[in-house]
Amino acid sequence: MLEIRNLDVHFGVIHALKSVSLSVYDGEIVTLIGANGAGKTTTLRTISGLKKPTNGEILLDGKDITSTSARDRVTMGISQVPEGRRVFASMTVLENLELGAYLRRDKAEIGRSLKTVYERFPILADRKKQAAGTLSGGEQQMLAIGRALMSRPKILCLDEPSMGLAPILVQQIFEIIRDINEQGTTVLLVEQNASMALQIANRAYVVETGSIVLSGTGEELMQSDDIKKAYLGG
Repeated sequence: MLEIRNLDVHFGVIHALKSVSLSVYDGEIVTLIGANGAGKTTTLRTISGLKKPTNGEILLDGKDITSTSARDRVTMGISQVPEGRRVFASMTVLENLELGAYLRRDKAEIGRSLKTVYERFPILADRKKQAAGTLSGGEQQMLAIGRALMSRPKILCLDEPSMGLAPILVQQIFEIIRDINEQGTTVLLVEQNASMALQIANRAYVVETGSIVLSGTGEELMQSDDIKKAYLGG
């Protein structure tokens, strides 16, 4: 479904991504793990079209989308839940969700998608007229995920969805991600909680200082002594 080939990204003189190559197949959960500043968020932003690469290719369903705008990538099926949730605080829950469907042309189906989001996140239905900024952190994360799902993505990119959440909510968010995937949406997950991410991932990549240094199934990396020492506290 999604393939990245030899991607380089620079911020001025800083070489943020160095010949990064990875793939995400239809129906998978693929996770990127690594320390802060390793290049995980930059990878997602480049996939979404928010950052331009200096070299390399991004392909979606075999089509080169390297030069495609971020807007068009949404219509093609890539949707991102940004780090820090980034809900529109002064707008209502419903308005935030409607913005997720802004680029859709099948207007008659938007109501059906909204109903699906409310079924998945009943608390959002209860608070649809409430300002998004007044929601708790966990509720805002649900809203950010729901907003992304309103575009009906082929591939959902999630950037640190567990950040700042209490442990019980972290567990809930990962269960939601697994359920979304089981319902047919491919997931690319960036996450510092390596243990939780690897438990739900089909495959995983380890990013260090802008390069992919290791890859394998989630189970393989869970059993790796190097990964245990560096990311799993073992």
